[in-house]
Amino acid sequence: MPVDPAVIGSRTPAHTVDVERGRLRFFAKATGQTDPVWTDAEAAKAAGHPDLPVPPTFLFCLDMEKPNPSAFLAELGIDVRTILHGGQEFEYLATAHAGDALTFSTAVTDVYAKKGGALQFIVRTTEVTREGEPVARLRSTVVVRETRTKERSA
Repeated sequence: MPVDPAVIGSRTPAHTVDVERGRLRFFAKATGQTDPVWTDAEAAKAAGHPDLPVPPTFLFCLDMEKPNPSAFLAELGIDVRTILHGGQEFEYLATAHAGDALTFSTAVTDVYAKKGGALQFIVRTTEVTREGEPVARLRSTVVVRETRTKERSA
């Protein structure tokens, strides 16, 4: 079933996440960061930050903390077994830090097809703000593969 381009502009409810130091340290360790600015609050302050900075791709992890992050796919009638990660982009406007409350607001910004409709693309853009001020813009693309049922001959 093709994704209806009428979904462009539809939004999911905004959600706010408190950025915690412990999670930032865990992410830095998991991604192999060795610079203490990512794990030591005093090193971060010495580098000019008010607290531990949020590593660039960690914003995507925080966005996934919304209630039921794949609800929009279910609402479109898309079986999660047919999706692929098609891409991700980050545009940074300000640095976020531990202790910040970040709000994520997401809208579908494009829908298109390739391969005669066998691959459909849904592009979503998430605005990240802190106290109403822009922090980042995240873009993610989900690819929906067409599934065909094969009739069996007896």
